[in-house]
Amino acid sequence: MLKRENFPKNFLFGTATSAYQIEGAANSYGRVPSIWDDFSKTPGKIADSSNGDIACDHYHLYETDLDLIKNIGLDSYRFSISWPRVISNRRGKINQEGLDFYDRLVDQMLKRDIDPFLTLYHWDLPSFLQEIGGWTNRDTNKHFRDYAYTVSEKLGDRVKNWITHNEMWCTSFLSHHIGMFAPGEQNLKNGFTVAHNLLLSHGLATKSLREHSNSLKIGIAPNYLPCYPATESKLDRRAAELYDGYFNRWFLDPLSGKDYPEDVLEFVEDFMPKIETGDMETIKQECDFIGINYYNANWYKYDESIPLLPCKKVQPDNLWFTADRDVYAKGLYDTLYRVNKDYNFKDIYITENGAAFDDKLEIDSNGNKVCHDQGRVRFYKEHFEQASLAIKDGIPLKGYFVWSLLDNFEWAAGYTLRYGMHYTDYNTQERIPKDSAKWLKDFINN
Repeated sequence: MLKRENFPKNFLFGTATSAYQIEGAANSYGRVPSIWDDFSKTPGKIADSSNGDIACDHYHLYETDLDLIKNIGLDSYRFSISWPRVISNRRGKINQEGLDFYDRLVDQMLKRDIDPFLTLYHWDLPSFLQEIGGWTNRDTNKHFRDYAYTVSEKLGDRVKNWITHNEMWCTSFLSHHIGMFAPGEQNLKNGFTVAHNLLLSHGLATKSLREHSNSLKIGIAPNYLPCYPATESKLDRRAAELYDGYFNRWFLDPLSGKDYPEDVLEFVEDFMPKIETGDMETIKQECDFIGINYYNANWYKYDESIPLLPCKKVQPDNLWFTADRDVYAKGLYDTLYRVNKDYNFKDIYITENGAAFDDKLEIDSNGNKVCHDQGRVRFYKEHFEQASLAIKDGIPLKGYFVWSLLDNFEWAAGYTLRYGMHYTDYNTQERIPKDSAKWLKDFINN
């Protein structure tokens, strides 16, 4: 049976959230609008027409939420800073109330012996920057660099681990080409422009953070999608490799000092932004660690009738399902193995891994509120086993952050999906531990 002792003593177990999904207080304490405020209030964009104005009210209940983390026995908490809560306009005006909130949050983490993992950008770009083109405008890279430095001046004395960007594929292609996430554009050239600018801004921010302090550990957290061929035919293998290049290598290659993948460039060259002299050097700032957000895997057939990349997704028969995804736990091992083999990152963290289920509150025989989410317990067990195998095989995996601490605003799905270890009653803001939280507590304290 898998136990905590299967992992090194200094291995970090943690949980993760993001600012817009949980904080609420969206129109208070000096916070200005973000692209997600604008997008969520645009008719037809969110499944249940909801928004993050209140969310989990973490802004007011953060000490309660930190107590949940402490009660489970987790080592670390990955949270994100709300850029529009900290910076008020394009001139870089600092909102002191916003910075002070994160100051209190970090102090209360440390008071509970919870190690802070800080993410600078989890998709909530200030609207005042979107007004001048957002991430399609190279000037946003400098705004991000300056914002990162501002946060580091406030928190860099206590926060050691810093993540610049979360899931760059979502920020670029899902948000600017497919249009599912804010700002909801459908322009492939903009998708590639944003992807390049995100990597550039990572490089600029990394240099700025290191100028502030050489003791900070700086990384980035792409979402990773293992791409398998539907059959062993040469064409299907090529389809899987091409989609891997578009989704995974497009970001990991430049971060590790390589150029953009040539096999994908062959198809998308007409959509590429201008790469200016020195850009690739800026991007390849050495990362102290790479974060991996892993949820599921995909299988592909070659289909030349599909515009641009000739890759058609197909569904294997032998998978089980959550509320919104298929489950392939071995893909986590394959991801860790491949990233370690092909790239030169010193350390690896699983910065997100979790599942949504149709969780329901019940009343037990003692009159207590309970939520039986045994599907999520199974999901955790299967993926923890793959992480343990990776460590056993010499992969430098240093920590594992479960998504998520709470049910929360789940982007375009609104409040229709529940990913949390704790059931959030959005009417009362009560948090009720699910079976998965109890299982994780037992696992850690075994």
